[in-house]
Amino acid sequence: MSKVKRIYILLSVCCLLLLTGCYTHESRPLKTPEYSERQLDSLSFSSTRHYTFNYNFVVSADSVLLLRQQPEEQMSDLPTDSFIVKHNEELVVADIRVFSEENAEGVGGRDSVWVQLATRNSEFGWIQESELLPKVVPDDPISQFISTFSNVHTLISLIIVGLIMFFYFMRRVLRQNAHIVHFNDIDSFYPTLLALLVASAATLYASIQTFDPEMWRHFYFHPTLNPFNVPLLLSVFLVSVWAMLIVGLAAVDDIFHQLTIGEALLYLGGLLAVCAVNYIIFSITTLYFIGYLLLVFYIAFALRQYFRNSRCYYLCGSCGRKMHSKGRCPHCGALND
Repeated sequence: MSKVKRIYILLSVCCLLLLTGCYTHESRPLKTPEYSERQLDSLSFSSTRHYTFNYNFVVSADSVLLLRQQPEEQMSDLPTDSFIVKHNEELVVADIRVFSEENAEGVGGRDSVWVQLATRNSEFGWIQESELLPKVVPDDPISQFISTFSNVHTLISLIIVGLIMFFYFMRRVLRQNAHIVHFNDIDSFYPTLLALLVASAATLYASIQTFDPEMWRHFYFHPTLNPFNVPLLLSVFLVSVWAMLIVGLAAVDDIFHQLTIGEALLYLGGLLAVCAVNYIIFSITTLYFIGYLLLVFYIAFALRQYFRNSRCYYLCGSCGRKMHSKGRCPHCGALND
């Protein structure tokens, strides 16, 4: 094919592309979607309660008692029948009804919300929302994890275990002069960074619950690990969670490269104890606004300890091991001037 023919073909293709690009469809007005009354009620309820029809729950309590009859029969003190749904069984929201309650003066008071649930065995039953929500969790592992760590009994147990671990490892470290983060640390910034991330994430977690509880409630019912499709504050929290995972893996790798297996396991135990104490202290103190000031002091303390006592600036000329300062090598005893 000659060069002239190639030019003609190229020009023809360009003209076709231009003509295609210039073609426009006739503009049509956007049609507003029409919703049924049930769909509108569902959207309104979901915006305030964060769950709606066909939402899945799992029973977290020992059992849940569901009413077979309609809620009006229960409220009118008529004879009713009920059945029990046991622990870890799945429930699906089949219907939602809202009843306006009247107070003693006959004026409308707080609404009473009743939820109809379907079991795996195709049994249907009603229960008040106020009785339902404390006994169930959303059918999602992230929501169940949040529920577990928000439980008062779990938090108290975590406080006790965390303090026991901390004092136990501090005692072992002082006896054996072993390495521990912030005090007799190794030449790696990852453990210090991990402890700071845990403290910052715990402070942010408590801040969200204090200043925007509805955003956290919506996240609880519709959890995600993607930090790019959630509000900014929640996005920062999720980024800090991912950062803890990445920095934690880097810290473990660095610890086992610098210490023997026994020393590394002892160091990891101490690091976990410090992180557990950080989570407990900052998640609780931030609820009373003390945690913010405490976090500033903790960051300054951790950075000062690392750059002053843990970072190694020299290498031994004899064995090549790291040294904090010039002088006699603590590993081989050689003198370095």
